Amino acid sequence: MRSSPAAPDNRAAPNAGFRLEQTGPLAELVLCRPARHNAFDKALIQGLLGALRELAGRTEHTPRALLLRAEGKHFCAGADLDWMRDLSHADVEHNREDARQLALLMQTLDELPFPTLALVQGAAYGGALGLICACDIALASDDARFCLSEVGLGLVPAVISPYVVRTLGQRQARRYMLSAEPFDAITACRLNVIHQRFSPDALLEEGRALARTLCQNGPAAMADTKALLDKLAHLPASQHQALTVDTIARVRVGAEAQEGMQAFFDKRPPAWRPECKEKP
Repeated sequence: MRSSPAAPDNRAAPNAGFRLEQTGPLAELVLCRPARHNAFDKALIQGLLGALRELAGRTEHTPRALLLRAEGKHFCAGADLDWMRDLSHADVEHNREDARQLALLMQTLDELPFPTLALVQGAAYGGALGLICACDIALASDDARFCLSEVGLGLVPAVISPYVVRTLGQRQARRYMLSAEPFDAITACRLNVIHQRFSPDALLEEGRALARTLCQNGPAAMADTKALLDKLAHLPASQHQALTVDTIARVRVGAEAQEGMQAFFDKRPPAWRPECKEKP
């Protein structure tokens, strides 16, 4: 029996700077502070962190994929200037706690048990690169501009560095973190920051089409794949064989794989494949 689509979940706290929407299996987390170029401050970080934790902890209506996007001309200008000014007058412990919240946001986004897809337009500066690199997939419009701008302000791209270095590699991360030079979408593709670029008019349509494709895959299989990739990145090569053998042996006898293989031989959709309708 086909699984029924999840109930829509469309909500945002007043003045939170973001909106969470879900129709069927596809969730969208939308930055909506266009007047501030979607820059994040303490309230936005805490709001996004709460929304991601709620999605990850669901036992019902769990998304099959999450689209992270932004309203307005720019994806995200990094940290809000007023917030940075306040932090510059705060003590070390206060700054440590604010940085910890941002680190938890990046970690939670990175560890979500379903695929995440970032859509980037306009400027993506500073901490925005952390959000992009913490997502599994990133697409950008041809007019997107990227910059690890922190050292130009006398700061360090510290909290986002694990995700940026993982994406760019040490050599390229050294250049762009130390130079603070902007780069375009073509360069971002070459650096693995984004996977593909599109015209500004096509970005949202293409992003949703790819997200709907992700929604067709086995949810447990995608969660296991993400967990496998993370473990492989942290284990010595000598332990890879044991991990991969144990993983596939366990998954093959699971209910999702059994249903998926039987559906393939029966030439029918698997029971866990949802209806994933296009949004208007």
